[in-house]
Formats: sequence, C-alpha cells, structure tokens
Amino acid sequence: MFSRQGFRVHDWRRERLRTNLWVVPALEAAVAVVLFGASLKVDWAAYEGHLRLPSWVLSGSADGARQVLSTIAAAIITVAGLVFSITIVALTLASTQFGPRMLRNFIRDRGTQLTLGTFVATFLYSVLVLVAVSPGPRGDFVPHLSVTVALGLTLVDLAMLIYFIHHIARAIQLPHVIADIAADLARAIEVEGREDATGVGGRQRGLSPRELIERCATSAPVRTTASGYLQYLRHDRLIAIAHEADAVVHLLYRPGHFLVAGSPLARVWPAEAAPKVAAGLERGQVTGPYRTLTQDISFGVDQLVEIAIRALSPAVNDTFTALTCIDWLGECLARIGPGWHSRRIHRDADGYVRLIAYQASYERLVQRSFEKVRQAGVGMPAVMIRQLDALIKVMERTEDPDRRALLVGQGELIASSCRSSVPEAADREDVLRRHRALLALAKSAVIDLDGAQGSAESDSGLAEPMFTPLPEPGGSR
Repeated sequence: MFSRQGFRVHDWRRERLRTNLWVVPALEAAVAVVLFGASLKVDWAAYEGHLRLPSWVLSGSADGARQVLSTIAAAIITVAGLVFSITIVALTLASTQFGPRMLRNFIRDRGTQLTLGTFVATFLYSVLVLVAVSPGPRGDFVPHLSVTVALGLTLVDLAMLIYFIHHIARAIQLPHVIADIAADLARAIEVEGREDATGVGGRQRGLSPRELIERCATSAPVRTTASGYLQYLRHDRLIAIAHEADAVVHLLYRPGHFLVAGSPLARVWPAEAAPKVAAGLERGQVTGPYRTLTQDISFGVDQLVEIAIRALSPAVNDTFTALTCIDWLGECLARIGPGWHSRRIHRDADGYVRLIAYQASYERLVQRSFEKVRQAGVGMPAVMIRQLDALIKVMERTEDPDRRALLVGQGELIASSCRSSVPEAADREDVLRRHRALLALAKSAVIDLDGAQGSAESDSGLAEPMFTPLPEPGGSR
C-alpha cells in the first residue's frame, strides 16, 4: 500500500537488501538448516522404531551414505565456484560494455541470487547430514530420509544450473538490459508522479506554497553532516518533524544530488524552529556513495543515455543499441506527457504545508533524454531520425502548450545539427522531413489554453521552484 506521501517506506529498505549477493543465499542457508533439523528428527524417530519410512526413501549402510554425501558436497561446491566465476565474468562484461553504473542492476538480479543461494544451501545441508552419520546404540545411525532429501536437492541444483546458464545468456543481451532499466524507470515514474498532498479531506490551510517559498528564502538553513549522494528522503518523517516544530521545511536538494558536508540541505521557516528540525532531519534522509533509482527518476534516464552515448562512441560504434535506448526514452517520456507532475508539496493531516521538496522538472527530464544523445550523434542521420520520431510520439501524448513548445525546441536543435553536420542532401531531407512532421503535429493540436495552464497558486501548478535551480547531477547538457 502506498503511503499518503506516495512512496512506500519499506521499498527503500527492500531495495537496499536486494542490491547485494548475500541476503538470499543467507536466507536459503537458514532454510537448509531448518530442513536438516526436521528431516533429522524424522530419521531419529525411524531409527528408534517409532515410525516407518516410506518405500521411496533410500536405504544403505553408513559408509555408502558417507560416500554419497561426500560426492554431492564436493560436486555442489565445485559447481558453486563455477557459478560465482560466471557471475564475476558477467559483472565485468556489464561494467565494460554497459558502464560501471549498470553493475547494481546485475547484482540485484534475483535469478543470480537464487542460483547462488540454492547451491550454498545444498552444500550446507549435505555437510550437516554427513556429520549426522554416526554410531548409535542400535548400530550406525544413517539418516536415510536426509540422504534422500540431499539427492533431491541435487536434482534441483541441476535444474537451477540449466536455468542460470539460460538466464545469464539472456541477461547480458543489451535489448534485455535496456528494457529492464526502462521498466524500473516506468515504475519510478508511476510512484513519483502523484498529486501533491492536500491534507485529510482535501483541506488546504495556511499560507500558499508560493508564499512559503518566498519566506523560506530568507529563513534559517539546516546543513548536512555527511558528503555523498542524497539517496532517499523519508517524507513522512520530515512532515512529522515539521508538524511537531510547527514549521515549514524547504528542501534545496533532491535525491540524486551530491551533498557536501556543511552545505545547506534545507531552509526552515520560522527560523527559531531550525535547531529542532535539524536534530531530526538526519533521521529523515539517507546519503550514500552512489545514486539509485529510488525517488530519482533522472538516474533512470541517465542510465539509458549512458548506454546510448557509449554505443555511439567511436570505440563501440553500435548505432542500433543507441536507437533502442532512444525508443525506450521516448516511451518513458510519453508516460509523463499527459498531466504528469512530480510531487513537490506535502501537507500534514490538518492541511498545512509542511514540506516543499525539490523535484526534477519536466524540462530537465526532456533535456537529459535528448541533448547528450544528440551531441554524441552529430552527423548520424539514423540517430537524428529516431530522436525526431520519439519526439513525435511524445508530442502525441502531450497536451500542455509549454511542454509542446519544449519538445519543438528539442526538434529545432536536432534539425540545426542536421543542417550543419550531415553532408548528403538526401540524408538531410530524411531528417528534415521528420522535423516538419513534428512541427505540423504541434501546430495542428487543439489546446484549451485556459484549462491547460492551471491555477498559479495550486500545489500541482507550482511546477518550477522560485529560487535559482541547482545544477542537475551530471549536467543537463
């Protein structure tokens, strides 16, 4: 369930746990220990004559059981080493071909984690059963059911190995990588593009957001205590802190910005509430050494752009990969075309504005999606044509006149680059034909200018911050 602030708090914790290679194997190892305890209890009951094992349970001597279990454990740990080696090769390939920032996408891959965990759990289970084979008051104790389960787990491992080979072969394909990044970006767009909170029952009390921003501009700053990328903001906790202090917190940075220790992170009005807010602000935000897609839509766009410009570099020269990235960038921008607004205004239950966040604007997202790729694709008509086609698709889903003008501006930049860098007249005409189609679509749109603009004082209409915008991570150009 989404919280009133539009983002589930536990999503961040789940993302942190998912982005590693030890949690799933550790959980599967714990399950193996529990399974061993259960099967061993049944074996002891059968050994003491309290029950009879089914006919499908393997039987044999203690030496035979030790040999089988030793063989299973040795084979499983060998294959586990092979799986780890394949994983490292895949990570190396991802870093070289896709960029170092793509490593986290492979580390968080659930299929790899399950495969590693299954092999580790089987090895641990086999070793525990091997230790359990021991002399007893009625002769050697042989856990027949546990040995049978170990053999069953070996068959599961064989199936997991086949799946893992197929999964890795599929995961390192660029179209699959790009589609996965685009899917994560689409989910982030859906989460972040929600209406600004208006309190319980739609109540709006106190000063307007615009007036509060003007007052916060001269209020007391709250400084950050750690350097690194702002990864996550607990909006619910920040609202509670501001409500308790009867204050308004205006965040000067958004997730994805790099923070320097001692620099202002937020401004608080009234100024006398700043010390109380500062004491709790550290509990409401997370800073780390890298960016994540959590609350940072721009990072997903940057990942696709990075793959595209890497593909367009002379060393790689893979135009078709760049075209695939452009297609998905256009699809993601089309999602935010019809009325999408990033959440900036957060109110408490009484309807008072308590938190004003700094979010990436539509203009910045469009610039990030097109400008670096356009610069890297100078003199390449195929890239220009595909970018103009993407702009046309986004234009078809966009009704806001300002956003349409922004898309037309990007088209003009592409057309200008075409005229100056494409030598062949036929190639230039192909590009300019797409540009004329974009202009015709922009002119033929019937737009309700009165209804499209919105109220200047409404929360959702507060599209741009009333202070000098901070530079986006990586720049917008």
